[in-house]
Amino acid sequence: MTEYDLVVRSRRAVTPDGERPAAVAVRDGRIAAIHPHDAPLDASLDTDLGDLALLPGLVDTHVHVNEPGRTHWEGFASATRAAAAGGVTTIVDMPLNSLPPTVDPGALTAKQEAARGQCHVDVGFWGGAIPGNLAELRPLHERGVYGFKCFLSPSGVEEFPPLTPDEVRQALEVIAEFDGLMVVHAEDPSLLLDPTGPTYPEFLESRPGASERRAVEQVIELARQTGARVHILHVSSADCLEPLAAARRDGLRVSAETCPHYLTLAAEQVPEGDTAFKCCPPIRSEANRDLLWEGLAGGVLSCVVSDHSPSPSDLKIPDFAAAWGGIASLQLGLPAIWTEASKRGHGLPDVVRWMSANPAALAGIPRKGGLAPGNDADLVAFDPDAANPVDAAGLHHKNPVTPYHGRVLKGVVRTTWLRGTTVDLTAPPRGTFL
Repeated sequence: MTEYDLVVRSRRAVTPDGERPAAVAVRDGRIAAIHPHDAPLDASLDTDLGDLALLPGLVDTHVHVNEPGRTHWEGFASATRAAAAGGVTTIVDMPLNSLPPTVDPGALTAKQEAARGQCHVDVGFWGGAIPGNLAELRPLHERGVYGFKCFLSPSGVEEFPPLTPDEVRQALEVIAEFDGLMVVHAEDPSLLLDPTGPTYPEFLESRPGASERRAVEQVIELARQTGARVHILHVSSADCLEPLAAARRDGLRVSAETCPHYLTLAAEQVPEGDTAFKCCPPIRSEANRDLLWEGLAGGVLSCVVSDHSPSPSDLKIPDFAAAWGGIASLQLGLPAIWTEASKRGHGLPDVVRWMSANPAALAGIPRKGGLAPGNDADLVAFDPDAANPVDAAGLHHKNPVTPYHGRVLKGVVRTTWLRGTTVDLTAPPRGTFL
């Protein structure tokens, strides 16, 4: 009997200790050991990637799959194919845009039944906190959701209304009882306006950075009062960095993420009428983008996740006031971030920390997020120097709508392994529920 089922060698393996030559040895779906690159090992299959980088599978904790109910927008089959093709081996599905939303145990069961047998990567679930469902939070937690999402401003769908600050406080008090996690869409509705016209500048003006900052300050104060863990979703405005840094200095359990589109795109680049770029909160200026990178490098922002929120093309009408707001990028997050990060002097270990280790730690997902013994053998062979021209029609997303269409990104995923087995998108899915 051979000692290992699989050995994957790379001169650029990205481990928790940094980038180095290594041989990752796999047994029974887990990483059994990390050996020197040239170590003679007894394995059923021994693969040498040469100079291709070997990364842990990415962990994307912000994905709107939309099934059941809006499966024509996206679904578990298409979303998890896109994830695997983009080097993402774990996703956590958001509770809204599906029907019913995941706001009680029955809705969670409905979502799991819809997803069963369709997932090419491993899948976890967030619950939702909406007005009137306080009594459902603990049962959802006991059913295994990784935390609860709430909005402070309208979500865009009637079945997932926002919480008032007092309702957020009540929910945090309940969640603190079992040391759960609240993840917050933080925009203060009192500072949001109706766009005065159909153009991007008019849309951007309607959702000022001050709205994000004020909401973040409210959430931080509620975290201070309740002792609960809170996480700020998709930070787009650098105005938020100062209060977030202060909360960290004060020892509050407050963290924050941003997204590839805020780090790689800019308002100045948005083509007229191209609502593939519309999202809430919005993509802001180049100067703001530079400050977000500083916040990421300094640890004020800890995670980079997709906020993959797709829709059919007929909802992306060329009117920024009326079009659906959401960016489709699940398959493209790694090359998009690597393209920009490498220009700014960051290495693959930084990208792995932001897109794998930290999201796994945020949600508390065991055995994910790093090339380390005992972890699931979720692996990615990544060609960091290859050109990656984006054709929306060639992506696995259900609808060919993405702001990256026509761009040439840097870096291509060559192979993805899930628990030690190559992901074959033409074979029956092997993903499990977490």
